[in-house]
Amino acid sequence: MSRGKIVHLCLCGIVTDGMTYQDNLLPKYHKRLGFDVTVVTSKWVYDSNGQPVLFEKERYVNEDGVTMVRLPMKQDKPFLYRLKRYGHVYETIEQENPDILFVHGCQCLDIDVVVRYIKRHRDVVVYVDNHADYSNSATNFVSKHLLHGLLWRNRAKLIDPYVKTWYGVLPARVDFLHERYGIARDKIKLLVMGIDDDYVQNATSQESVHAVREKYEIADDDFVIITGGKIDRFKTQTLTLMKAFHELPGEKLRLLVFGSVEKELQEEFNQLLKQDDRTQYIGWINGSDIYQYLGASDLAVYPGRHSVLWEQTVGLGIPAIFKRWDGTTHVDVGGNCLFLNDDSIAEMKGILNRVINEKTVYEQMKHVSEEMGMKVFSYENIAKQSVVL
Repeated sequence: MSRGKIVHLCLCGIVTDGMTYQDNLLPKYHKRLGFDVTVVTSKWVYDSNGQPVLFEKERYVNEDGVTMVRLPMKQDKPFLYRLKRYGHVYETIEQENPDILFVHGCQCLDIDVVVRYIKRHRDVVVYVDNHADYSNSATNFVSKHLLHGLLWRNRAKLIDPYVKTWYGVLPARVDFLHERYGIARDKIKLLVMGIDDDYVQNATSQESVHAVREKYEIADDDFVIITGGKIDRFKTQTLTLMKAFHELPGEKLRLLVFGSVEKELQEEFNQLLKQDDRTQYIGWINGSDIYQYLGASDLAVYPGRHSVLWEQTVGLGIPAIFKRWDGTTHVDVGGNCLFLNDDSIAEMKGILNRVINEKTVYEQMKHVSEEMGMKVFSYENIAKQSVVL
């Protein structure tokens, strides 16, 4: 018997089946908890190269048993056009008839349409989450004062009277809701992103670890460092990490790099690969396959901006080194990680040397990672925390 109907409204970002983002996993685990679940989103998805493309199907059930409804955009514009509107938003929500409406991001013009629906259906329970902070948004005058200070603040204020709880998915994003949009602190909670519980045991099993290492001719006793994500002009620190790694001695060290590489960085990236045969590029990894590579690694390093890979890595029990950003240190669950304070080769070399060569440092990080990571970042637990009928 269904516990009720949840409609996830995901009109701000691209939702691609099989990925491991919040838009995929929160609906999946709401379905597991016994809810009837529909995701209403755009017709855009990411292809195998991480580029946005149009998807043909408009309504279908995905492999998690979640109904997907994909709406067309009204304008003939690329998806990244900020002032986009969608067709049939009101009619779609009305047809789905939710008990709970979970809105992923208020940075959407169609919030006014959503509010019109809520006003006519006052029994629906509304949650809104926020994925914007000062590292990925409000980074210039127009964005800070016009987009977020006026337009998106207006949309937040429109829906706020009807919202049961606002969620920031990082501590920094909790602060952003209050500071940029004026949402009351007592209406905002932290709802962390996390990891798909289904894949943890398999990804860290001896069989999986051996298979990944064998594929790349990595010995069982090699110390494997992994890094990746979208390597673009906002995350050039990956190139700095490759330079720092090149200066580290040790035949038993390996660096695996995954993700898409922006065209402007491709030449420099290729040159760095040629300099060190201990570094291997494994390309774009889709969905749950990321877990297999993380699980086969000894240490993950993310020297750039936050991504959901941070929480997924901690959830897998893998020690990590992260770039320190205000409002993102929630990934420290008691000593599982260390933080970089700048983007220099010298600091990256120093902190890598410490983890690799000071045995007690790494052992402590590993112990805390395995004991606490999954408890904090399990998506089943996160889904339970996120909604109340």
